[in-house]
Amino acid sequence: MHFKSLKIYNLKLEKDIILKAENISKQYRLGQVGTGTLAHDLNRWWHQIRGKENPYLKIGDTNDRSKKGTSDYVWALQDINFEVQRGEVLGIIGKNGAGKSTLLKLLSKVTAPTTGSIKSGGRIASLLEVGTGFNPELTGRENIFLNGAILGMTKKEIASKLNEIIEFSGCERYVDTPVKRYSSGMTVRLAFAVAAFLEPEILVVDEVLAVGDAEFQKKAIGKMQDISKTGGRTVLFVSHNMAAVKSLCTRGIVLENGKVKFDGDVDQALDNYLSINESTDSFILFDEKTVRSGSRNLEFISLEIRNQNNVLCQEFSIGDDLVISFKLQNNTKEVKSEVGIQIKSADELPIFHIMGRDSNFEINHNSFQEEYTVNLKDLRLYPGIYTITVISCTTTGHQIFDNIENALSFQIMDGGKYTFRNLPRSVGLFFLNPEWQKS
Repeated sequence: MHFKSLKIYNLKLEKDIILKAENISKQYRLGQVGTGTLAHDLNRWWHQIRGKENPYLKIGDTNDRSKKGTSDYVWALQDINFEVQRGEVLGIIGKNGAGKSTLLKLLSKVTAPTTGSIKSGGRIASLLEVGTGFNPELTGRENIFLNGAILGMTKKEIASKLNEIIEFSGCERYVDTPVKRYSSGMTVRLAFAVAAFLEPEILVVDEVLAVGDAEFQKKAIGKMQDISKTGGRTVLFVSHNMAAVKSLCTRGIVLENGKVKFDGDVDQALDNYLSINESTDSFILFDEKTVRSGSRNLEFISLEIRNQNNVLCQEFSIGDDLVISFKLQNNTKEVKSEVGIQIKSADELPIFHIMGRDSNFEINHNSFQEEYTVNLKDLRLYPGIYTITVISCTTTGHQIFDNIENALSFQIMDGGKYTFRNLPRSVGLFFLNPEWQKS
């Protein structure tokens, strides 16, 4: 199948712009392969020879996997536009099915866009899945030379980097063993080392680093920072690890249902991503669709947040009170329990975790449904979006009754009664204003 508007090519871009995506879209047909394709292909061909537009570009549902569509076609990506500067580290984030991996496949030239064009100003090395580009029958050493050749490196250039690649991967003992005998972790270690050390102008990394252990992830992120800052090379990074995205990237693109929802500062991108997943309400009534875990001997019925004026709201200033109220239902006549409330930042960093017993408060049950209130006075969190997770458990904590992650979210907007200066999130978690004096 050929589309008149399909373009992927390398060319000299404007100064400092190494990658440019212009109106790219990717359409897929749903259902079993071979069902009705000949008729559709003939229809496309008939329109093409008459100089008409592909008729199937006018149809297709938005890529929302949670809803049943009306068309056999779906837009995995639609009207994507962005530019990437040389040396920039760009994070691409979004929910599962948002189109992140599809976008990286287009940028890596694994597949072609249905419409639009992609212009790149250098070699692209991709890590899209474990073992990308590896021949399982070849040894690790042979695959290093194979991947280098694919990237356009000479044998001499690859040989000069060989020892560094093997040392970084930590697979020296197995480098002359066929890759098919490697674990997934060993494979991704070697694949990343090859991609990072053979000096492509653009390094594209999908979620594959999650396969590695914590030590290797930290090492890989450090290497990506190094090649962008000192090597001037560009990194496109996709991950569900928001802490890794925040530490590595300076800019973020948020995808939602195949479209760009936000493009800008990485902290704002993380807040925007969180707003996709979280409720926009200050009150939630839990039901059977609620994602939760635990025995449900005791379960949360509702959760709400208010300010110091007893008004339901999601936006607070530094110094405001955050009043959390929740209802519990006792399904098995439990006598006592414990409740924990956890506050996390947009990048899933736990800020604090509070329990009733730490405030000398015992939860004793004598009714089928009961309501409790927790008043967090003088909130000192820096501006940003935060989530509330609630947990019900035995007093010993050994059995979880109910656990609802990120049940509600709230936002700290400004300095409130304490300060009018700009408070960037990157400088800290808690705002303090101690007494100052000259000695």
